[in-house]
Amino acid sequence: MSVLEVKHISKSFGTSNVLSDINLTFEANKIYGLLGRNSAGKSTLLNIITNRIFADSGEVTIDSENVAENDSKLGQMFLMSEVNTYPAGSTLSFIIKQTEQLYGGFNHQLANRLVNEFELDLSQKFGKLSTGYNSIFKLVLALCVPVKFVIFDEPVLGLDANHREIFYTELLQSYSDTPRTIILSTHLIEEITQIISDVIVIDHGNILLDQTVEDVLSKTHAVAGPSSDVNQYTNGLNVIGSETMGNLKTNYVFGDLDDRILPDTVQLSKFDLQKLFIFLTTGAPVKGGNKGEN
Repeated sequence: MSVLEVKHISKSFGTSNVLSDINLTFEANKIYGLLGRNSAGKSTLLNIITNRIFADSGEVTIDSENVAENDSKLGQMFLMSEVNTYPAGSTLSFIIKQTEQLYGGFNHQLANRLVNEFELDLSQKFGKLSTGYNSIFKLVLALCVPVKFVIFDEPVLGLDANHREIFYTELLQSYSDTPRTIILSTHLIEEITQIISDVIVIDHGNILLDQTVEDVLSKTHAVAGPSSDVNQYTNGLNVIGSETMGNLKTNYVFGDLDDRILPDTVQLSKFDLQKLFIFLTTGAPVKGGNKGEN
């Protein structure tokens, strides 16, 4: 089973440092969520991984072999993004034929089902597609090519709720039928929480979090109650955010609670991945955010 590794990748554009010594491992047959605010470095990282742009330093490997200018390794990846790389005057059916020739195969049975579900007209020219159907067509290509790594950069751009639901359902079914590594980069965190197995958070070119979703959510604690009691209970813990209403307060803790005795006036609950993301990317300290750390 193939493993994709990002080793010490750094990238700057002029005086702007976009990525700083990024190290990641994407294991076989897992679904990763790559999360970050605008200009966090997500798209730059994905473009470097797929050799669309070059890093200033570091390397990307598949099974320990550098992917740079390596057609056999690059052919194992497919990046679906908002960037249009197909001729505007080509019909969708023609682009499918070209894609099949390029990747040495294509799942036409799945493609036909997706075309019917999304009500896509393959005789239409690519340049005439709306934003939503532009995304839909590229999603069809991504799900149907025979690659080991499928990478989605904002895959549901322009899709309505119904079409997004179809995509998520088909993504999981396709993954079940043909397990492979999938990377989802999106701002719609709530919609993918139940889909991804691992989460990576990048902010200002640095990795803040790289763990399984299960491990991450097990470390989220919303501590609610009277302000003084909440502050006393959470003193010394990794409080990443708080909310106050009158004399009541909620402190959001990411990490262990140190087996503290909970006062009767204080309640504990979990909070979701989206709230965690918001707190982590607004300047809060991160402890135990990477694999192998506690």
